[in-house]
Amino acid sequence: MDIKKLVLIMIFFTSGLFLWEEWRAAQQNTAEQGAVQQGSKTAKNLAQQGIGKGDQAQDSAPIPGKKLISSQQINSASSGKSNASATASTGLESGTKIVVKTDMVVAVIDTAGGDIRNLDLLNHPSREDKSIPFSLLQSKFPRVNVAQSGLIGEDLPTHKTHYTAESENYTLSPGEDKIEIRLFAPEAAGIKATKIYTFHRGSYVIDVKFEIENQGSKALQPFSYFQVLRDIVPVESSMFIIPQYSGPTVYTEAEKFQKIKFEDLAEGIAAYPKNTDNGWIAMQEHYFLTAWLPDAGVLRENFAKHHGGYKYSAGVIVPAGTIQPGEIGKVEVPFYVGPQEQSKLAALSPGLDLVVDYGWLTVIGAPLFWLLSYFHSWTGNWGVAIILLTMLVKLIFFPLSAAGYRSMAKLKAVAPRLQKLREQHKGKDKQVMNQAMMEFYKTEKINPMGGCLPILVQIPIFISLYWVLLASVELRYAPFALWIQDLSMPDPYYVLPVIMGISMYIQTKLNPAATDPIQQKVMQIMPLVFSVFFFFFPAGLVLYSLVNNTLSIAQQWQITRMYAPSPAVPANKKK
Repeated sequence: MDIKKLVLIMIFFTSGLFLWEEWRAAQQNTAEQGAVQQGSKTAKNLAQQGIGKGDQAQDSAPIPGKKLISSQQINSASSGKSNASATASTGLESGTKIVVKTDMVVAVIDTAGGDIRNLDLLNHPSREDKSIPFSLLQSKFPRVNVAQSGLIGEDLPTHKTHYTAESENYTLSPGEDKIEIRLFAPEAAGIKATKIYTFHRGSYVIDVKFEIENQGSKALQPFSYFQVLRDIVPVESSMFIIPQYSGPTVYTEAEKFQKIKFEDLAEGIAAYPKNTDNGWIAMQEHYFLTAWLPDAGVLRENFAKHHGGYKYSAGVIVPAGTIQPGEIGKVEVPFYVGPQEQSKLAALSPGLDLVVDYGWLTVIGAPLFWLLSYFHSWTGNWGVAIILLTMLVKLIFFPLSAAGYRSMAKLKAVAPRLQKLREQHKGKDKQVMNQAMMEFYKTEKINPMGGCLPILVQIPIFISLYWVLLASVELRYAPFALWIQDLSMPDPYYVLPVIMGISMYIQTKLNPAATDPIQQKVMQIMPLVFSVFFFFFPAGLVLYSLVNNTLSIAQQWQITRMYAPSPAVPANKKK
């Protein structure tokens, strides 16, 4: 096969991979939109239809399954009653707002349900405005993404109960390691319940705890539930060809990491591990994560459900044990709400780092990110880390690239003789001409396929690095130099893609010229086509390709010069 044809095949193969991923993402988005349309065409129409005044599916607390409760019979919790009206469009009642400020987050807790209705990540700016913190939890129409919790059992508070608090403002003071917010539920039937939030310095983990004081005459066997209720639209959408997964995820030691797709929940066909004593359940999206992390060994029941319209929930039910009269029972589940920082997630709970998705080339993507992080620890600059990673990859594959470039240099050197051979067999049987060319390659000790090796090696690394730049929150808003202030986004002025195109053009000049006129034209316009293609790639990926091309040009130029034919000696110079 002609080397140019193989190069073109690999180029189109790579493009086809991206197009296939785009088509698959489009199919997923269509399915998700179909789930939303079960309630209405748009979120605005849902509000007009009155769905925002309370979804029936969320009026009651979750009910534990038979396997979890064994022979116990637990009734569904009654809804807390209040004169407060439901907030239009979101379906969430409104009470007193409690603002909590730490060194990491600013959270808003509503006494209606004791929900965390809003949470800003102070160290992660919004895409819309870099001066504004990114809001991961939201409860302003059309966005619904809130953390809810409650107790299951007669006369126990749920996420519909209205609590009271000692203050409306809490701030983590200098020298304090944590801050505690206590919410008091109305006493009923001799039961005094308190919901307690504990925020920690330097952490995105919030401890959510219930204290249940049994002042009655009968033993209690309550359950607690902890869930995230959210709409179907990602809080921050991916801006590239391949969108990141958004929706519930679950992990257990037995069945490992699983995604629970919104469309499967809407159709009632979602399958995932429910009763277990390990693992976690989360709501995942691009760069960020909310996850409930019960302690290992604690019996729990995972659940995920569609609430009708555009709302979904995922959470966990945990038994609070038996509480005898006069005793105080306690149940606590940590809640992570923050970025998908891989090194920190792995330390919080086994398998939690798996939410960072590098696609089908994770086996390459994970080591690439580890190397990037290692170089970043040296330099403090992700752009420099990318350059060092490129140089390392180039060094590792130097012998392979050198062999390929030697083949290309030899082909370029014998190109006139090869063209003459083609002309001699022009009009003859094509098989005879191919046989003659193979004999020629054998005589000259040239591997016509050798020039493709550098391309074949780079394709999986290129795609893996694309996933790394796309999925790693560490590179979100990571600056490099000058106008490149976010390596996870495209170059705002397209300077890097243009230089990248120029480097590709230089490379084509170093390659053997194609004998077919059509191939010659294709190879001439390819740098321009790829420059436009790179306009939409993350600047970090373009930087990698540019540095790789520059190193390849230097290596290929030197090898081509070594194998270039010696200039003919003029006759008058001969002795």
